[in-house]
Amino acid sequence: MQLARRTFLQLAGFAAMLPVWPRAASALDYPTRPVRIVAGFAAGGGVDITARLIGQWFTERLGQSFVTENRPGAGGNIGTETVVNAAPDGYTLLLATLPNAVNASLYPKLNFNFIRDIAPIGGIIRVPMIIMVHPSLPANSVPELIAYAKANPGKITMASAGNGSAPHMAGELFKMMAGVDMLHVPYRGQGPAMTDLLTGQVQLLFATAPGTIDYVKTGKLRALAVTTAARAEVMPELPPVADFVPGYDSSQWYGLCAPKAVPGTVVATLNKEINAAISDPALKKRLEALGGEPLPGSPADFAKLIAEDTERWAKVVAAAGLKPE
Repeated sequence: MQLARRTFLQLAGFAAMLPVWPRAASALDYPTRPVRIVAGFAAGGGVDITARLIGQWFTERLGQSFVTENRPGAGGNIGTETVVNAAPDGYTLLLATLPNAVNASLYPKLNFNFIRDIAPIGGIIRVPMIIMVHPSLPANSVPELIAYAKANPGKITMASAGNGSAPHMAGELFKMMAGVDMLHVPYRGQGPAMTDLLTGQVQLLFATAPGTIDYVKTGKLRALAVTTAARAEVMPELPPVADFVPGYDSSQWYGLCAPKAVPGTVVATLNKEINAAISDPALKKRLEALGGEPLPGSPADFAKLIAEDTERWAKVVAAAGLKPE
């Protein structure tokens, strides 16, 4: 009787372990089926293109399809919520970007807490922005821009790609740190904002580099500075804003995240591949076409960036009294 009882307990223990083994094997063999990368913005923009480029790399290296799925709306919140609520198995990923950090304070009622509910995997690229002005604006440098803005408070029209977008936040940070007042004019994307800047309907735009540099070369627009703390590869001749506004630093960034409880082995696999991708000369060149500079590091490095930007932009949102569209 004692032997039978012992045998039963051993079998019961073995049976209890059975559901665990397939999950462990699945994580170790990841991926075993197609993976979707959710982009919270429309096709054709930087988020979408970055998702497709890194997805193509994963597909070639990991032997399964990584397909980009666009879920635009609410400043990226719709796509983010899709990933937060997905199974934490590594088969639904998020192409995270700066608005994810901004939205934590810009939107008063979200159905998720980005830092609490997401697992950072790794940064991909950082994208500097450039202060672009219409030639009619009498400013050829950042000091001249600040002087003109102080002499004409509220008269400079500052376009953006929308409330909470990277260009908008770069402009609000500049206004706060330089002590100037400019009139914000939000658009639904950088394309429409650029169109009106070219015609002089608005006078200034903190713009990401793709599709803008040619306008500077042809004299249709004037570039004053880059928003990163140091000079940027995209236009190395431009000084950083920080040369004139000490401590100023703002950039767009893209990285990969997953639902919070995703297995560590999945995170490690994808982080390793991201760092390999952004070091690959061919892919690096394609990312540079977006104005992107590699953002290598560990999941902890990316988590630190997200946390720091969430805190920093919360201060700007509060100081400027920003509201979602």
